[in-house]
Amino acid sequence: MSLDPLLIDVPERLDGERIVLLAPRAGLGAELAVVITQSLSHLRPWMAWAQQAPSAESAELVVRRMSADFIARRDLCFHVYARKPDGNPGRLLGGTGLHRIDWTVRKFEIGYWIRPEAAGQGFISEAVRLLTVLAFGPLDARRVEIRCDTENTRSRAVAERCGFELEGVLRCDSLAVDGTPRHTAVYARIA
Repeated sequence: MSLDPLLIDVPERLDGERIVLLAPRAGLGAELAVVITQSLSHLRPWMAWAQQAPSAESAELVVRRMSADFIARRDLCFHVYARKPDGNPGRLLGGTGLHRIDWTVRKFEIGYWIRPEAAGQGFISEAVRLLTVLAFGPLDARRVEIRCDTENTRSRAVAERCGFELEGVLRCDSLAVDGTPRHTAVYARIA
């Protein structure tokens, strides 16, 4: 597929059985700031961006940048919502998306986070499956990766549960949020 990424119709909503993924849109900053603040202790060990509580204004700025990147096809972020019985999005649970996009190779990396009280209930696995279908379907992916700290056993379990194969461990390839060397597990699926 040689279609310019800007011409690809990427859905702004993906429906799962128990979740709804929605592309970021202006006006969600205050709600996102609250969820991140409530999740800091859960996210802090793994996410460099989750070290301090964001303000509503700083979170709104992030949401608007995410929206612009989505439109430009530079980064395809989604917010994860619990699905109400009527199919509408309910409570904001976390975030996910297709990141580090290489349109030439058609390679994507799935990232994710979830508020602590929703962890361990399969919501992120469902989100990963929805994004994998999107990547290998309309986006014509050749490769989809999940990368995580080797110590992040929950994140590794998601990758394995969703059929991603461990290809290797990159030793001392980055620094953890506390500045210590970090090893990254690289999981992938190919077309």
